[in-house]
Amino acid sequence: MNLNLEYKIKNKAIELGYENCGIISIDDMKEYSDKLRERINKFPEIEKHSKEFYSFANLQKDYPWAESIIICTRRYGKYKIPKHLEGLIGKYYLVDSRTDTNSQDYQDSLLFENYLNELRLKNITNREFGVTALRWAALKSGIGIVRKNNFLYTESGSWVYLEAWVIDKKLTLKVENNLKKCPPNCNICVKSCPTKSLQEPYTINRNTCVSCLNTWEGWDLSKDKHNSEMGNWVYGCDVCQDVCPFNKNKWSEEEEFPYLEDLGDLISLEKIIEMDYEFLRNIMSSKFWYIPKDDVWKWKSNTINAMLNNYNKSYEKYINMACNDENENVRKMAYWAKEKIISGIL
Repeated sequence: MNLNLEYKIKNKAIELGYENCGIISIDDMKEYSDKLRERINKFPEIEKHSKEFYSFANLQKDYPWAESIIICTRRYGKYKIPKHLEGLIGKYYLVDSRTDTNSQDYQDSLLFENYLNELRLKNITNREFGVTALRWAALKSGIGIVRKNNFLYTESGSWVYLEAWVIDKKLTLKVENNLKKCPPNCNICVKSCPTKSLQEPYTINRNTCVSCLNTWEGWDLSKDKHNSEMGNWVYGCDVCQDVCPFNKNKWSEEEEFPYLEDLGDLISLEKIIEMDYEFLRNIMSSKFWYIPKDDVWKWKSNTINAMLNNYNKSYEKYINMACNDENENVRKMAYWAKEKIISGIL
């Protein structure tokens, strides 16, 4: 059978383990600027970190040769998650394959890119953060829908990676899906958001999301008004996904993610406080790279906050230990926590 180019690309993606694949025109991204502007108008404080995303709606400015976008989904809700890390580190980050060369997902991504090169398609991607607005591209292609918690959903729920490649050929492959929309009266994700960052359906304030506060923001949690709402989370947050009815029974632990079990044995609230900075920089920062090497003290600061939010007497030893940490930020956080414990303000 002589397949056209679009289906050759999709079939190769499926062969390499992707769940689905669609192709859209770069013109399909133009509306994204309106959505981004709408979000910034609602939350002006996010403009500093969000205005750069306007470029996603005009890809030819950066890539004059750009014509289309290939967008793929890949299921990650199949990996075994160490139980003691649930509620501590977001599941996506535990099985993040974007830069993990040990992951088959990463290797398959390279193979797919090689295939595009074999087809003589000029292409560009960004494995870390995406070459364009991935959820919008996936929505426009039909391979999924965006739910009220702002995540892209497929038949596998929201537990899917998204990857995109900009290519230099005009191709289109839209996908039909039978996914049910969120019921009008369902707002469980909004009600469950710890910091109320998800203020209303399809609307989130990036600056107050727990996943942002314990990675990109929250540089002094002792003064952050949301510190007590962050619970046990030290990196990422899964609350709005975990409570979603459309994610029920969508995670099935079938496979081991490379070295996750071994790394998991080295991580707990207590062990993070005990970690030396060489381990934090070389191991933790390589796996969880939203916290850069120069700022790995944030792991301990986040951990002290988590200990305070669910305090028990056994944590006293570790908070005292942190009072003598080599990093000034950690020491300040630990003394702040100690004062709250002594005063009984928990």
